[in-house]
Amino acid sequence: MRYLSILLLLLFTSSAIAGSTQTNTSGSNTAIEGGYTSSAATTYESGSSSNSTTTNNSTSNTKSAPPSAGAPSYNSMTQDVCAVGVSLGVQTFGLGISGGKHAIDKNCERLKLARILNDFGMKVAAVAILCQDERVFESMIQAGTPCPIDGKIGKEAKKLWSKYDHERPDYTTYVKRMKDREKADKKAQEEMTKELNKLDKELLDTKPIHKNDR
Repeated sequence: MRYLSILLLLLFTSSAIAGSTQTNTSGSNTAIEGGYTSSAATTYESGSSSNSTTTNNSTSNTKSAPPSAGAPSYNSMTQDVCAVGVSLGVQTFGLGISGGKHAIDKNCERLKLARILNDFGMKVAAVAILCQDERVFESMIQAGTPCPIDGKIGKEAKKLWSKYDHERPDYTTYVKRMKDREKADKKAQEEMTKELNKLDKELLDTKPIHKNDR
């Protein structure tokens, strides 16, 4: 009977290992391992039986960051140039874009041209090219030495700039400043008129009344 029980145990015992499933997508890796299932059945001499089943499932999901987009670098071949390198890179999940180019520094060019003209003895021309910058133009006006225009300097240049003010490099700032000054002058005039009217009223109130005025 003992051998019969062992034989029945072997016949009713089975084990299975499910296959492994793995799914790959951009930026992620999902692996599902098939569960381990086992069952066992035992029959005793008295005719009773015992059954047991065990199931084990596991799932893993791993996400990895995409590679970063590298912006290219732009270098100048020599130091005596007015070009600078500009680059930009944008990275999103699964997509990266980068690019670059050279940009001209206008202020650097202006300084170099003014220096060369001054070395050639063209001082007025050197000042004139510097006056293309509105900050230089404004500072020259404030100093009482307006920038050259049409070959004129000094007072003659000042008259021409007043006549053709739309040619000023700081025209937008100049117009705004003139409007602000006009408002300030108007307000000051109103305050002065109000004070004069107040003084006139006080003089009338304090003026003595003569008999002939009755």
